[in-house]
Amino acid sequence: MHERDIFDERQEVKKASFSCPHCRERADYDVRWMKRTKKKNAPRNLNEHERAQFQKSRDYMVRVDDMLMCQNIRCRKRFEIPSSQSVVFI
Repeated sequence: MHERDIFDERQEVKKASFSCPHCRERADYDVRWMKRTKKKNAPRNLNEHERAQFQKSRDYMVRVDDMLMCQNIRCRKRFEIPSSQSVVFI
């Protein structure tokens, strides 16, 4: 069983406010997330263990972007997204 058998995937863009570690200027950035929503019905060819796994699964989002480019024209350096949160359960 694969994740694509359980979840529907689509990309979302969310706004987040970060400050550049080089120039210290704060700005709003578009961060891409992959949203995985659980399908309404389980696939037919599942055994008992896989069916229990399907019942326990829930919607979540995975961050796609790890690096951002500073929006300050004088800086324009790339920096890593400072938060360690890359998976969010909905």
